[in-house]
Amino acid sequence: MKITKTIALFIIGLILFQSCSSEKNGDDDVWNYALSRMDDFSLSVYITAHTVNRMFASEEGKREVISLLRCNGITKVYMEVYRSGLVISPEFMKECVQFLQQNEFEVVGGIATVPGGNFGVKQEGTLGWFNWQNPKTQNDLREVIEDAASIFDTFIVDDFLCTADTSRESKLAKGEQSWSEYRRSLLTELATTVFIEPAKAINPDIEMIIKFPQWYDRFHLFGYDVAATPALFDGVWVGTETRGQYTQRFGFVQPYEGFINYRWIKTLAGDKIGGAWFDHGDCDDLDFIEQAYQSVLAGARELVIFNFSSFITGHPGHHLLRQDFEKLANLAAVVAKSPVQGVVGYKPPNSDAGGDLYLMDYIGMFGISLVPESKYPEDAKVIFLPTQAATDDDVVEKAIRSLENGAKIIMTTGFLSKAKGGKKLARLANLKWPLQPQKTETKSVINKGKIDTLPFPLFMDYKIATEEGATVVLQAGDSGSSAFMVQNKYKNICVLNTHTFSQEDFDAVGEVLLCPRQLGLLEFPKEWVNTIRNVFNYGNEQEINAPSRVTFQQLADGSFVLHNYNKKKTTVELQLNQDIALTDKFSGNKLETNGGVLKVEMTPRSRIWCELKN
Repeated sequence: MKITKTIALFIIGLILFQSCSSEKNGDDDVWNYALSRMDDFSLSVYITAHTVNRMFASEEGKREVISLLRCNGITKVYMEVYRSGLVISPEFMKECVQFLQQNEFEVVGGIATVPGGNFGVKQEGTLGWFNWQNPKTQNDLREVIEDAASIFDTFIVDDFLCTADTSRESKLAKGEQSWSEYRRSLLTELATTVFIEPAKAINPDIEMIIKFPQWYDRFHLFGYDVAATPALFDGVWVGTETRGQYTQRFGFVQPYEGFINYRWIKTLAGDKIGGAWFDHGDCDDLDFIEQAYQSVLAGARELVIFNFSSFITGHPGHHLLRQDFEKLANLAAVVAKSPVQGVVGYKPPNSDAGGDLYLMDYIGMFGISLVPESKYPEDAKVIFLPTQAATDDDVVEKAIRSLENGAKIIMTTGFLSKAKGGKKLARLANLKWPLQPQKTETKSVINKGKIDTLPFPLFMDYKIATEEGATVVLQAGDSGSSAFMVQNKYKNICVLNTHTFSQEDFDAVGEVLLCPRQLGLLEFPKEWVNTIRNVFNYGNEQEINAPSRVTFQQLADGSFVLHNYNKKKTTVELQLNQDIALTDKFSGNKLETNGGVLKVEMTPRSRIWCELKN
């Protein structure tokens, strides 16, 4: 048994060696190809403080670092100066940085502001974050930042600039403010006094970057002020770490969330937007590479991979990342000039989601080319208004103006019930007012006159009563008594009776940040999905016949990307405006159309990029 295991390990090692060595020695190896495409796309990696200590302490370790970086086409390295109580000495870090620079790598500093040992003060709460109100936390971090500023010209603050502390110290400082208001005010101030000002006092030209996590509908609760923070920093990086959609470890997060998060923050950061950041946690090889594609579709031209230790131990996603480097670079180059466009979902900064937490992710997974916006999209043809949009006190009047200008509005019952002046929109939607709260949980939906049973429940928060002219398009419940989707007589307003998650749902299972359970939303029969998708169409777009978990993202140049996130082979049909010749830009294969219909058999977890054939 030992001999067999030894032989197996030897063979695996030989394969890895041959793979890396062949890439390194060839004229077209991964490293040189990555250098040639840096204007379009690049890969970076984040090395944590503990791995810095371990790998850069010996010549053998440093050789392995260089080999792994080059073998995977990684051209930039983020070197962490502090994490969980471990501070890397400035002298040692300088040596590490010089070594990497001598080997032609761009080097950036980084910090993970998480407590450990006697460093700072840990919060009183469920997560391992700091008590930022305590002076020791502020002073300890300020000292590290001052040391780092003398070494680096660019520095990133990882996504732990947040707190859920409820200590007496923080309660006294909070006063009459809400926890959200207090935390946002505190951390916005400390972003300047602990990080930016101390760093620039030492190195006036240093570029300071803030990295936001991916849990965008929860930012404001724990101190991230997306309206204020981007203006303070020189750069803004975004977490797109959606991981595995079918597993609970990091939440049942949908792959479209990475796209939503990056594009939404981009509307706030403007030209300061930079890299997308994802990791290996809870990922198989397909989860890993799918994060890369949604990041690039969102507009990221630099992918930061967390963290380097996974390259040491190995992960099957690395092979796919090397293999698809050219495809990602080509896609990034086109997206930079022709970004994804489509239905605009309105989510103002620091907005509460009510029962629509992360709903935009699910809308995208229906195959709707949804792009988020932090300001009301006055010129959009189709506008999606979830509960978050009700934070805008003037949103009803804005929506009415959009309707008068010919737009279509899709809104949720949560939005309608909470929006100031919602009665006006209810009247235009041919609904009785006020909406009646009625929590419904059912696995039954009415499909073609029969009951279909879902594997997971569908939740709704309201009972919709219609006026003359309204049509109940989709019904749920054993008797069809619960309206899920209603359309007005002019078909320019549609109301969805949605409930994804609320704070109560999070509390029930002890979740703080991410989706706490699986939903029936993505288990709808294909007929339901087609109906929902068609409601979001303005009238001249491609009609898609496909189940859920097939995403459709329309680029401004007319090309589009289809991604099958299902675990089984899936047939997708698109009704095009005419018989046209299409090519899959990923494979180069011609795509046949018949009578203006494109029909493709998509293998599990696959993607195609369709463009008009020249």
